[in-house]
Amino acid sequence: ALLKNCKMVVTDSGGLQKEAFFNQKFCIVARTETEWVELVENNFAAIAGSDYKKIISAFHSFDKKELSFDMPLYGNKVGEKIYNEIVKLVG
Repeated sequence: ALLKNCKMVVTDSGGLQKEAFFNQKFCIVARTETEWVELVENNFAAIAGSDYKKIISAFHSFDKKELSFDMPLYGNKVGEKIYNEIVKLVG
């Protein structure tokens, strides 16, 4: 419920970064790197580490943005595509 009703999250969790994206929320990463670089490259997440100024800067940047998540990273109907590929593999 918290993720559903927020505009952005601050986390050091790798899983929550992706969960935030799928819930159409911006993410400030409180680590110095991320395994989800595509989220940073597409401006859905920002790496801030524990640097106060970077966290505040990312917060203000995301706070000014409109939420516009059209799933450009994975396209539409991803689940259906995965299902079809699995069906092809298992026959």
